[in-house]
Amino acid sequence: MSNETRPPRAVGEIAEGAWSLYLSVDDRVVGLLSRVGPPLLRSSLGTMFAWFGALKIAGTTPVADLVADTVYWFDPGWFVPLLGGFEVFVGVFLVLGKLMRLVLLLFVLQMVGTFLVFVVQPEVAFERGNPLLLTVEGEFVAKNLVLLAAGLVVGSRLQAPRGWS
Repeated sequence: MSNETRPPRAVGEIAEGAWSLYLSVDDRVVGLLSRVGPPLLRSSLGTMFAWFGALKIAGTTPVADLVADTVYWFDPGWFVPLLGGFEVFVGVFLVLGKLMRLVLLLFVLQMVGTFLVFVVQPEVAFERGNPLLLTVEGEFVAKNLVLLAAGLVVGSRLQAPRGWS
């Protein structure tokens, strides 16, 4: 039998072997991602949160005016650094993976609070009042949807609480 007249079955066997190899590699990669992805996501969220909070405490955050103008009923002199301390607390405990239920609740509350910009200062968040045209500040706030979703993914991976005993 010449090379040109191979039976079609051999092609099928090669394809099956290639598919089997692909599935094996895919299983290993997905297994690795499922082990390293959630802790990496949790620690990167925590690092970012602690970093942004530290900037607020140090008085060097570029969003101090945005925060102050959004929650205008609080004195920014104490509120912005207090918010920074809150964010550092949440960030450190996210990195450590401790008190996760409390920390994720605080994380979600802070993330939801950032959307006040859209309500209190729509002229800052949207160009010409159009909610489809975000300003730089609007984009800064809108990206928090992704951070919020990431926090929910982290929360979905928590172990069930232990019983009383």
